[in-house]
Amino acid sequence: MVDEPESSDSLRTFGAVVQGLREHAGLSREEFGELVRFSKHTVASVELGRRMPDPEFVTRAEEALGIAGVLQKAAGRLERQPGLAAWFRRWALLEQVAITLCTYECRMIPGLLQTEPYARQLFVDELPPLGDEQIEAQWAARAERKRLLRERPNTAFSFILEEHLLLRCTGGVEVTRGLIDHVLEIAELRNVEIQVMPLMQPSHAGLHGPLQLLETPENQWFAYLEGQQSGQLVSDRKVVSVLQRRHARMRAQALSLSESVSLLQRLRGDL
Repeated sequence: MVDEPESSDSLRTFGAVVQGLREHAGLSREEFGELVRFSKHTVASVELGRRMPDPEFVTRAEEALGIAGVLQKAAGRLERQPGLAAWFRRWALLEQVAITLCTYECRMIPGLLQTEPYARQLFVDELPPLGDEQIEAQWAARAERKRLLRERPNTAFSFILEEHLLLRCTGGVEVTRGLIDHVLEIAELRNVEIQVMPLMQPSHAGLHGPLQLLETPENQWFAYLEGQQSGQLVSDRKVVSVLQRRHARMRAQALSLSESVSLLQRLRGDL
């Protein structure tokens, strides 16, 4: 988590999304500039966050990339995302329009599945410490993201959670009980699949760390890899393909959907 972003951060975020989509389409800045009828220098200025994109730029960029409404929606939401880490905003923009979103997490319960008490415990544990206003901004942003699960019923969500995330009892027993109840409730949604990677699995394909994958309405795939104080949006097809294969292997190595629900219920009963 980080402090409130600088005023120019939203432009850099938008520019990074444009650049990722352009590179995914295999276009140079000069080639893209010809398609949107702006110079390559203007394209570079937008991608580097030095220039506010003209409405014509956004419209023509969507036409050139074969996407509909993605950049328009992203541009409209840029200024409404305080509380999100600067490196995560690029991914958050794509989340808004994704038709498939896959998450593997080994550090903490993913933000989309967190309860307020659990999330607030994570914010309290942050170093350097966060102020009260920062914590409120963090939770407001997380609560806004969590709405995706219910507001996008046609988006397929897949989560793989390590069993030890619940055994740790972050925030205490009562917080963990509420968290498991919430995860079980979300698991009942038709567009959500939740699997647990059990402790008894001695090795699996996700040991390199947390992983997120998403598919856009244009069937383009992106990946996101996050570490401490940093995050990487991946658009390279070859790299994304490798990560997709790892995620597919993990789904086969994790407990089935029904077995995962049974394990969650058993963990809940043991608390």
